Amino acid sequence: MMLIPCPHCGPRAQDEFVYDRTMDSIVALDAAPEETMETLFTRTNPRGVDEELWRHSFGCRAWLVMRRHRVTNEIEAVRAVGPEALP
Repeated sequence: MMLIPCPHCGPRAQDEFVYDRTMDSIVALDAAPEETMETLFTRTNPRGVDEELWRHSFGCRAWLVMRRHRVTNEIEAVRAVGPEALP
């Protein structure tokens, strides 16, 4: 289990968070259907560091972008995004 450093609540167990998706799978609202399909369904699955979107569902409910190594689960950085982001 990972210990995730929430910017609002401090270090918390992974059980409090819900993984949503990688940041490269987010599609713009005005994207063409072909681009949308390619972005959602033909992405690579690289080893190494990736940015992921998580939600602290059982805590402060903030959306977080986590920079994490996919093999070792080492967390490099976590930042809040959206309305819950710190100024």
